[in-house]
Amino acid sequence: MEIISDPLHHLDIHNSMGPGGNHPTALRELVEALIKPFSIIYQQSWLTGEVLVDYRLANVMPIYNKEELALGKVMEQIILSVIA
Repeated sequence: MEIISDPLHHLDIHNSMGPGGNHPTALRELVEALIKPFSIIYQQSWLTGEVLVDYRLANVMPIYNKEELALGKVMEQIILSVIA
């Protein structure tokens, strides 16, 4: 479960909420409670080859955003760490 908790522990709490309305501070504080549901969602997505609709939608922002906080980004980091 470390592969899921590490990206959540390293979220920048000074960033604003992402498009899903999740604040980085809340995600960091709830890491232990979120590991199991996230692992189920990510594993199901991996096994079926399907991605949640919200993760497929792009948010185009006119201003460069240093780090977009989205749970899809966490999933992306997990997949990259597995295949790298």
